Amino acid sequence: MARARIADRAVPAGAVIVGAGPAGLCCAMHAAAGGRSVVVLEKNRAPLVKLALTGAGRCNITHAGPIDEFPPRYGCRARFVRPALFDFTNGDLVRLLARRGLGTVCEEDGRVFPATHDPADVHEALLAECAALPLEIRCAEPALRISAENGGFEVRTRRGKCRAGSLVIATGGLSYPRTGSTGDGYAFARTFGHAIVETGPALAPVIVREYRFAGCAGISIEDARIVVRRGSKQVRRSRGDLLFTHRGLSGPGMLDLSRDVRAGDTIAVSIVPFETEKECRGALDGDARAHGRRSIGQCLASLGVPARLAARILELAGIDPALKTSQTGKARRDLIASRLTRLEFTAARLGGFGEAMVTRGGVSTGEIDPRTMESRLAPGLYVVGETLDVDGDTGGYNLQWAFSSGAAAGRAIARSSRPVTA
Repeated sequence: MARARIADRAVPAGAVIVGAGPAGLCCAMHAAAGGRSVVVLEKNRAPLVKLALTGAGRCNITHAGPIDEFPPRYGCRARFVRPALFDFTNGDLVRLLARRGLGTVCEEDGRVFPATHDPADVHEALLAECAALPLEIRCAEPALRISAENGGFEVRTRRGKCRAGSLVIATGGLSYPRTGSTGDGYAFARTFGHAIVETGPALAPVIVREYRFAGCAGISIEDARIVVRRGSKQVRRSRGDLLFTHRGLSGPGMLDLSRDVRAGDTIAVSIVPFETEKECRGALDGDARAHGRRSIGQCLASLGVPARLAARILELAGIDPALKTSQTGKARRDLIASRLTRLEFTAARLGGFGEAMVTRGGVSTGEIDPRTMESRLAPGLYVVGETLDVDGDTGGYNLQWAFSSGAAAGRAIARSSRPVTA
């Protein structure tokens, strides 16, 4: 397998990049390709440790489709992410991998994977690209302290010091701490006066207070309508696949909304293919007229409600599933329609950072130039990837952001007139 050069001692450099994940390595590639000498410091014993966890272990590298449809997937950060995404697109990423002999496949939902479905092949392709460039990766050597020195930067490690004209913080967030993501970058950014937006798990399952559907674990509802409310205010609404778990709610639709869920929020779910409660009630009334001898349980099955879920909903509503539809009456059908189109849960919390795919919050984007990822507070300092207060939907958007933001910083460093060594 092709490998990037691994340095065994500190050397002066045009740029020091702290973190050898997708954002850090993409930054290193572009800076080195532009003529800058680059040293990458990585706390783990190998680079790209977290990459293998994406896409349920198959490495969902990006999403397909027009790049101009990407920004809304990052919520209120849509405007900030646009320049970087447009400068290094999903197509650019696919072509980078193809250049190293790795093809990709696009699934029906738009998620893009390596053709082999093996994260090790993405790992190998990216390191092969690094190996062809004047950059060094120093693994098992975490940055311990960073500071501004003589118009540049100094990074201290256990092995000594590394000086550079540019410094990149690419340490990730707090999700999957076993991979080394422990929030180091936030402390480094604070060294230069950067504000940190409150962090928390994102793209994580929702743990439900007084959950009464543990027996329905494993049931999935396609294209469910989900609404999140905080008191009387609607926080966000969306559609997507929903999964009942032993502790609460998950699935792509819920994971995307989880970025905005807080403890105490109400989550209302529609598990039937009707836009309104009135439409659902109409379907129940029609079934009662046309199939009066059929049980209400059979009626719900005809609407696509899984049997275990239907039985539990009826049990909680105090309705016998064997009751004939002609015997349900208006009040019961109103209650059933209400439960099917507005099944309510109260969020206790989100799954922890060990379950969360990404971190919400991070270095404030208001202090970062969106075209270059350069700090507005400390010239020559760059912040990329998940360390920033940027998080996107599931489906490859967060990994694309890592690559795109890294590329933006790397290109900016290559264009910079800052000295090669500090």
